[in-house]
Amino acid sequence: MKINKEKVEKLANLARLHFEKNEMNEMIQDLQKMLKFVDKLDELDTDVILPLTHINPDVNIYREDEVREQDIKKKILKNSPIHNSDYIKVPKVLRTK
Repeated sequence: MKINKEKVEKLANLARLHFEKNEMNEMIQDLQKMLKFVDKLDELDTDVILPLTHINPDVNIYREDEVREQDIKKKILKNSPIHNSDYIKVPKVLRTK
């Protein structure tokens, strides 16, 4: 892919950037260097390399999930200032225009 002034202007417009004339030339050179680097990576033989999905080879290093029955409803209701048998009562919140 060839980088020219028109492509850089289009990319700058999409990214909402503005370049002065000297900055435009520097940007063209920088983008050409980046593309050279990517082209250099294409020379590598990666047929035998598996895709990397995680850096760490461990699948699950956490504890196993275990279901525990807990009756926390009573504890929560006990900590609320106003409640009835099953619900916490809160003041009405009305939004007016």
